[in-house]
Amino acid sequence: MGVTGDQIGPARSRERFMLGEPVEGGVRSPILSSWERCRLLGLSPDQSELPFRDDFDPDSRLVRAAAPVLDQLASRFAGSRMNVCLADGNGTVLLRRFGDPSLARSLPPIQAVPGFVFAERVAGTNGIGLALAERRLVQVYGAEHFAERSQTNACSATPVRDQLSGCVVGVLCFGYPHSYEDPALPVLVRRAAETIERRLMEQSSARERGLLRTYLDARERTRAGTVGDGHPVGLDELSDGALDAHDQLILKERATELISSAQRASVEVPLPHGRGVTLFSNPVTSSSGVEGVVVEAVLSGEALPAHHLATAPLPLHPGLPHPAGHRTGAPAGPLAQAVAPAAPGGGAGPGVNGPGIDGPGVVRPGAVGPGHGGPRDGGTVRGLVLVGEPEVGKYAVAARRRLELLAEASTRIGTTLDVTRTAWELAEMAVPRVADHVTIDVPEAVLRGDESLDPGADLQRLVVHGVHGDALFDPVGKRLDLHPGTPHMRCLASGQPVLERDLASAVGWITQNPAQARRILAQEVHSLVCVPLLARGLLLGIASFYRSADTPPFGDDDSRLAQELAARAALCIDNARRYTREHNLALALQRSLLPRGLPEQSAVEVAHRYLPAESGVGGDWFDVIPLSGTRVALLVGDVVGHGLHAAATMGRLRTAARNFAELELAPDELLTHLDNLLVRLDREEGGGDGPDSTGIVGATCLYVIYDPTTRECTMSRAGHLPPALVHPDGTVTFPDLPAGPPLGLGGLPFETVGITLPEDSTLVLYTDGLVEGRHRDIDDALSQLRGALAHSGRAPEDTCQAVIDAVAPEHPADDIALLVARTHTLPADRIASWDLPADPSRVGEVRAAATRTLEEWGLDELGFAAELMLSELVTNAVRYGGEPIQVRLIRDRTLICEVADGSSTAPHLRRAASTDEGGRGLFLVAQLSQAWGTRYTGQGKVIWAECALDAA
Repeated sequence: MGVTGDQIGPARSRERFMLGEPVEGGVRSPILSSWERCRLLGLSPDQSELPFRDDFDPDSRLVRAAAPVLDQLASRFAGSRMNVCLADGNGTVLLRRFGDPSLARSLPPIQAVPGFVFAERVAGTNGIGLALAERRLVQVYGAEHFAERSQTNACSATPVRDQLSGCVVGVLCFGYPHSYEDPALPVLVRRAAETIERRLMEQSSARERGLLRTYLDARERTRAGTVGDGHPVGLDELSDGALDAHDQLILKERATELISSAQRASVEVPLPHGRGVTLFSNPVTSSSGVEGVVVEAVLSGEALPAHHLATAPLPLHPGLPHPAGHRTGAPAGPLAQAVAPAAPGGGAGPGVNGPGIDGPGVVRPGAVGPGHGGPRDGGTVRGLVLVGEPEVGKYAVAARRRLELLAEASTRIGTTLDVTRTAWELAEMAVPRVADHVTIDVPEAVLRGDESLDPGADLQRLVVHGVHGDALFDPVGKRLDLHPGTPHMRCLASGQPVLERDLASAVGWITQNPAQARRILAQEVHSLVCVPLLARGLLLGIASFYRSADTPPFGDDDSRLAQELAARAALCIDNARRYTREHNLALALQRSLLPRGLPEQSAVEVAHRYLPAESGVGGDWFDVIPLSGTRVALLVGDVVGHGLHAAATMGRLRTAARNFAELELAPDELLTHLDNLLVRLDREEGGGDGPDSTGIVGATCLYVIYDPTTRECTMSRAGHLPPALVHPDGTVTFPDLPAGPPLGLGGLPFETVGITLPEDSTLVLYTDGLVEGRHRDIDDALSQLRGALAHSGRAPEDTCQAVIDAVAPEHPADDIALLVARTHTLPADRIASWDLPADPSRVGEVRAAATRTLEEWGLDELGFAAELMLSELVTNAVRYGGEPIQVRLIRDRTLICEVADGSSTAPHLRRAASTDEGGRGLFLVAQLSQAWGTRYTGQGKVIWAECALDAA
């Protein structure tokens, strides 16, 4: 491991850690995690003894591949205090080399002699142990070592992997004085490890070349026994080139499965276009003792005679007698059904796809031996598909299945913009093909659509899914308090996958919850991979994959596969989180723009419902607007589109509608003003065909005015659905109301229809989300609405709930706004009216009559103010208006004084100068009333004023 002359590394931080003080800010995350594991393992910093093994193989494949590389490194660093060692996958040192040979004599045996075990569980934090734990290149400096014996050491170490299996089979570790530190050193370490990995791969290729040579030799020895000329052909030439590249790919995939099964078998492989090929797998042993499998193909699209398949046996084990025959008719289907022991021999005929090997078990096309390309008539023609070792075949099958899994995951994960559903799709994708159990934990902020500042602080369980249910793990919804040193917290802290191959020895995981750990281990759960859910640099949580029972422990390839699945899911979760945030913002905006409370009025009893769409906030709205003369306006509308823009447009239209209603406009005039406004907004915001178009295309609206003094209801609609009218006896009708064009088209007229409502009728206004849908028939929905409303004497609140329960879809695709208003009639004894001619002398009579009426109502204290207001209003009507003139007093929540005349001239309030003789009438009315105004009728206008009943 090397020595240095001075102490390096975070010595003070290490001392604080040993005393139990927090040191997170001063120590690298991998080192701190290793220290915590060492402490949980009960290791002592002053421990000097390490386990020693003398049973390792000094001539293993790894040693043979690494020895020349270590020799070159020793030569490169000759004369220096650099030393290099090679350890196996368990941390046992197999080889050592020194730049200065004298170091081997001066260093203690633990640093000079192969055989000592430097795994983290026994040696504490060190280069070899940490490289095995982190499974990547690491550097450990001086005091970062847990054991005191290594405090002066510095080292760089990296895993060595088998390129076929992806498994870590060893560690290459450089020990050096700290003064040798150089940025190029990690690059050198990594390249040296890659050279060892390449040499391991070359050993595998040499083994398979030996298998191929054995096969070719056996073929040559049996050529004389073939029927016909026995010439060899390539797979791409089989049956006059009828097998194209896609066919050959199919055959190679099935051949790989046959090699991995390591059995003698035959299987029928159906190909496109109705062709068929029979594959034969036969064991073969090379002269050096390497055992493998050869797979040959015989075209079977047109059935070959049985004697053709039985001829030309091939003794694949040198020195054995020729076999008597082999199985000739294995049924097509899955490999598990097709592979079966054949009769002794399983002979294969001559013919080979080529002598070279591109990779493990893959043969390059080409001719082998003399006679290539000769006639085929009358002979058995075969093509060599693959030759290889069963273990290599297993790796190839596993690799292909991983690719298939990832391809399937791209279509099955992220089908919705829902965080929880996306997390479940990841779990369902992984179980049981990757893991037996999956848990997914995310910060609570992510579920709200926000970013979490500290994912480990507000983590909660989102998904528990497994082959044996979810009783083993913390339930969904539980808040998690992860301890430092657990695999989950290490994963969150580092943002890297954490692999625990043996949970029984994972002390950090066990100490988190010992009782639960015992239950999990009792169910044979044995290994774990924790993977961060990272997307766009944001940590969204962790996914934990567990294996149990007979499934093999997780390896590095499994960890990378889990990481890839989690990365794809994390991107979808982040998309869903962003959508959730936007949806919540739009919903909050829309709710803020909708009425928070209904105004007090006596004309109708109102209830309402608003249901936002599941897939996006829309622009539906409703409103109840009190008008003069105890009247009330009811309004529902729907802006086309969804999202923030639709919600904002809805707010602007609702505000404009209230303002226009304050002007006492008739329904058709109000819709005309809204139409003009929407056209203007579309023009101002770039609507149209340009690239900056915001997409305002219109809105629909229904506007209703109800007068409780006359039971008159006037209404107009702009492309909206008509209201439903529930009569007192429960009969439901839909008034015949002209549809009118949607708002935003501009220039088209609207029509107003007036009807007289029976007393205690109910008006139901709604948006299209209640009755329309992609998979709904609107006529059926309106029939359901009619049935839900066909009840007499029901309160509006009950009517609202009944309609939502009976008609509203379970998962609304569009917003739903529902407004139910049961009408009332103002009693006649609370209304007094007088008709008078345009005669100033009659004003006094009206004042006297009004005073008597107020006394009868018990409002004589308001007599002075009312008498003065009426005097001014009637005088103005007589002087400036025209007949007919009518005076009306209404006792409601306020005292309302109205004077109607036949003129459309608008009065204006002004402040008269001190020298003016007139012009103070409306000013006095404004001072004596709490509100006043003018509304226009078909016969003229009405000037009204309201006084609070407690004004006196």
